[in-house]
Amino acid sequence: MFVDASEHLTAQQEKEIYDSHENDLADLGYRRFLSRVSEPLLARLEAPSSGLDFGCGPGPLLAKMLKEAGHEVALYDLYYANKPEVLTGQYDFITCTEVIEHIAEPEKVLTQLFSLLKPGAPLVLMTKLVIDRERFRTWHYKNDLTHIAFFSRKTFDYVAQIYDSEVEFIGNDVIVLTKPEVQAAPSEEAL
Repeated sequence: MFVDASEHLTAQQEKEIYDSHENDLADLGYRRFLSRVSEPLLARLEAPSSGLDFGCGPGPLLAKMLKEAGHEVALYDLYYANKPEVLTGQYDFITCTEVIEHIAEPEKVLTQLFSLLKPGAPLVLMTKLVIDRERFRTWHYKNDLTHIAFFSRKTFDYVAQIYDSEVEFIGNDVIVLTKPEVQAAPSEEAL
């Protein structure tokens, strides 16, 4: 499900909202929240490995947590770490936490992120999932004006099929897509 483009905020409006978020690097609650991504990811990695925190925001705590565990992490964020050169590497892992729901063309971003993964590498996303249409109507998550794309488990099952990848759901909001050891090209019809 997508919000109509005519309803999207301007870049300035969007950034003003992001600037108001309180993602403090010293906040233990925020660290605990991000551990839902870091713990399953770290269980899959051998240190040192090289990763990308895509959409890291102004306080890249997840990257800090992964660095503390011995990994290298490049940062990219449209507003806070706009370094296009990091989008040309090959990575052992990519994280994309609380980001994909903000992207107008998620299929293009997912294609780009998959192209940056080494064979066998995980792409770990965090986003709230749509459970059903009835619950969507009263769902608080859709009321955030910066949230313009919404996904369900079926969506990510489909994404996994397109990229010939494995998908694992951890809890209610963590999705791990693992690139196959040998990458098959996505079908033109699927995209």
